[in-house]
Amino acid sequence: MLAQRDAPIMAIATPPGRGAVGVVRLSGKQLQAFGQQLCQVPLKARHAHLVQLQDDQGQAIDQVLALYFPAPHSYTGEDVLELQCHGGTVVLHMVLAHCLALAQQTDHQGRACLPGLRMAQPGEFTQRAYLNQKIDLAQAEAVADVIDAHTEAAVRSAGRSLQGAFSKQVDGLKDALVHVRMQIEASLDFPEEDIDFIEQLGVASQLSALQTQLLALLAQAEQGALLRDGLKVVIAGQPNAGKSSLLNALAGAELAIVTPIAGTTRDVLGESIQIEGVPIHVLDTAGLRDLSMADEVEQMGIGRAWAQIQQADMVLLLNDLSRAHDAVYQTAQHHLRAQIEQAMPPRTHLLQVNNKADTLVSTEVAEQDEAVRISAKTGWGLPELRQRILALAGWSSQAQEGVFTARTRHVQALRQVAQHVAVATAQLGHASPALDLLAEECRLAQLSLASLTGDFSADDLLGEIFSRFCIGK
Repeated sequence: MLAQRDAPIMAIATPPGRGAVGVVRLSGKQLQAFGQQLCQVPLKARHAHLVQLQDDQGQAIDQVLALYFPAPHSYTGEDVLELQCHGGTVVLHMVLAHCLALAQQTDHQGRACLPGLRMAQPGEFTQRAYLNQKIDLAQAEAVADVIDAHTEAAVRSAGRSLQGAFSKQVDGLKDALVHVRMQIEASLDFPEEDIDFIEQLGVASQLSALQTQLLALLAQAEQGALLRDGLKVVIAGQPNAGKSSLLNALAGAELAIVTPIAGTTRDVLGESIQIEGVPIHVLDTAGLRDLSMADEVEQMGIGRAWAQIQQADMVLLLNDLSRAHDAVYQTAQHHLRAQIEQAMPPRTHLLQVNNKADTLVSTEVAEQDEAVRISAKTGWGLPELRQRILALAGWSSQAQEGVFTARTRHVQALRQVAQHVAVATAQLGHASPALDLLAEECRLAQLSLASLTGDFSADDLLGEIFSRFCIGK
């Protein structure tokens, strides 16, 4: 994609299907002459022109609003032409075909009207905005996050990133790190006085302050990543523990069939909900028990349940309080917990949930300290469960107002920066610090920070990021 960045591009910029309005967008160099030939009227910058598009035979295609944005004052930083048409699939493709045909027409000297015009690839408009320095890489990713957001809180946080809230903090850290690097590398020119020079400049205190700011930004980024990606929560437990009832209660709808027959749930059922704006993807799974007790279909369901547990961010292990005095059940429950803890990924949380608190037997049972007691049937205890889910995930309600969206790669990059700064700080604690190693750690930290906003990014990273955008954006 990077090799073709100079060619003019076009795409339908609105979702497929019928609608009141559909938009065809073009971006490239020197589009004004092409636009005027297409629309048969002079195009004034940033003004709407109502025009009738006609094909080569003079037949009407559609009546459109044409808007021309000259470079560099456009979304992509290039000339941009937007054609607002009627929102039908056929008419939009007719407009595209007419643009392509007109672009290939030649004048008396054999020059094409708009040489090289082609269909845009996914995310190519936003990629050009990044390459033309209209936005940085973190802001470009925020464009996709605004589009993909599933909750109002996610939209607001993505909007903050798009406005540069995240980038400004990264740039501030980067400037501070460059200043420290400059002092350390300058001291390398004075080998006899380097340590005294470092101490006089207060490099240790600067690195300490930098680390404090960095950890605060990392905490914000982890909040933003949680708000963007949400949580995958798997409900697990033995048959008839109330897993399907809990899914229905959390979703507020009868999604799963609930019966007293063991093995009713044979497959994975899911629903997306939100708690304080955080997307939660809840999965109900088949009851986990000895495979020898299950038929072939149930065995497949149990296998899928274990597969989901291995990919979960959080597992809710249900314990049936109505069987609290059943020694066989409790032994199986203890064994099941050990199996789940072994199967879970390292960063996955396990939350024990004691269900059926509405039963008489449950009132006689001592509660485990870490367990949440609920009744999926009556809804009792569900507010506390929701709060425990957020708390385990690391969500802070107080931080919601200023949080910005972030991605897994942002969190990983910030952790790398923190690691390099920590190694640099530790190097200063040695009796004879190796200043060349100290300078190298600071350089690596700066590179990791620069990758966040795209000051330094490999082409394959850019391809991965923009390929996930929709076409036309």
